[in-house]
Amino acid sequence: MQERLIVGGGTPERTWQAWPGLHLMRHATLRELVPPSVRTVVISPHPDDEILATGGLLAMLARGMTEVCVVAVTDGGASHPGSTRWPAPMLAAHRRSESLEGLALLGLAPQSREALNVPDGHVRSHIQSIVCWLKNFLRPDDVVLSTWELDGHPDHEASAHATSMACASIGARHIQLPVWMWHWAAPHDARVPWRRMVRLPLTAEAMFRKKLAMGAHRTQLEPQDTGRPAVLEPATMERMMRPFEFFILPV
Repeated sequence: MQERLIVGGGTPERTWQAWPGLHLMRHATLRELVPPSVRTVVISPHPDDEILATGGLLAMLARGMTEVCVVAVTDGGASHPGSTRWPAPMLAAHRRSESLEGLALLGLAPQSREALNVPDGHVRSHIQSIVCWLKNFLRPDDVVLSTWELDGHPDHEASAHATSMACASIGARHIQLPVWMWHWAAPHDARVPWRRMVRLPLTAEAMFRKKLAMGAHRTQLEPQDTGRPAVLEPATMERMMRPFEFFILPV
């Protein structure tokens, strides 16, 4: 089976937009995903994943005064290997600031963010400690969102596995989010659970706030001093800044 590799430019957005399946996908409402008076917990492998996958949802929830918590699994300090401008400790501190700035632009307070400080790139080896932390932190009536368990990035997949185990243990609802899937997959890809996927239309205000919040993550949007391109290249941003967000519902 073809590997889920995050290389090159990925599947162009024009290819996704030309696929009828993307537009025929069932629309979900905000309250279908997050019922009133229920806490939403987003498990974010790296600073910015919460914006890429759920920035619009979070902006809509913030406007409705719904309780929200973003759990930052890593500090993202490994995104610029070999950089002299951004050595890992300095980058990690800066990315934490970017994350707080982005959440503020969505309308969320600093105390809505929890940090686990797992080393970036090593989530898989910390799964059991993450599960233990989540089991103590989560409530059975929470709606818990994580990246998808087959998303292609090891930290995304490990975060999803840990979240799945913790939610199964306490009975919380676990919804998964495709991020890098849009890069390596293609329309009709049999590895993607299209039948379980729904899309949430974003309000104009939510879309505006999501774009502002994503702009706070400047370290990920600028070319690196090593000659590498930006972590989030224009093609990636085009796929992730649609007026919809996508959710894989539990079985």
